[in-house]
Amino acid sequence: MALFDFLKRKPKASADSWRTHLLRSGRITEGVVLDIVDAEGDLPKIVYSYCINGADYESAQELDAEQRLRLNYYAPGQRITVRYEPNRPGNSLVV
Repeated sequence: MALFDFLKRKPKASADSWRTHLLRSGRITEGVVLDIVDAEGDLPKIVYSYCINGADYESAQELDAEQRLRLNYYAPGQRITVRYEPNRPGNSLVV
């Protein structure tokens, strides 16, 4: 049975295809930036939270080049737009 489960598994999607999928078909909700982390040599990362059907979720995401041009938009306390997977609301990204 374990061999059958192994063969039946779907290949993991790349980060780019996952992002494209969420931007195209993910549901939209509002979130709040909790913190922005700017480690030396690393890309800035934001920590954010959002609520779906009464359940609170918290996630982190590295900012892309376009988002880094608008760092003041991602200050702690700012409201942001979040896209999430309806079947797995813990999978999300900031747009």
